Amino acid sequence: MQTDQREALVAAVYESGRELSTAAVMFHTALSELRGLSATEGKAIDILMRFGPMTAGEFGEHSGLAPASVTGLMQRLESKGVARRVRHTDDRRKVLIELVGDQAAAAAPYFADFMDGLAALLEGYSDDQLRTIADYSTRSARIQQEAAGGWPRHRRPGRPGVTLAA
Repeated sequence: MQTDQREALVAAVYESGRELSTAAVMFHTALSELRGLSATEGKAIDILMRFGPMTAGEFGEHSGLAPASVTGLMQRLESKGVARRVRHTDDRRKVLIELVGDQAAAAAPYFADFMDGLAALLEGYSDDQLRTIADYSTRSARIQQEAAGGWPRHRRPGRPGVTLAA
């Protein structure tokens, strides 16, 4: 393949990734608002649904959030009645964060059309193509998580010594 064609394909993948990212953020923001949650609270529920009850430290590892942010987030989820803190059954010194009620069922009606559309889209791909799509999605998500995890917590935009590229 020619270099120009390769560059165009790579650029198309980057652009489609930006479009997908924006669509995902907007979708989850709207979904969370319908449920009386912030987008961060909605994604916190998703993390707890996927990985089960966990300590605040473990939640921080999965989310990339600083400990103080995790504490505030868990307090908000508790006040909204969607999560609670419980003692670990094996180590009573540890506190776990767990979901209250069936959060998947509560969100399911909002996902029906979206999931039907994705299922129809995926029908058009071969098994090999689906493996490639799944591999790309998984690996690019990991790269993004690692990039966000590498940001110094004490140096955020607007603080001395921090600039953002245009």
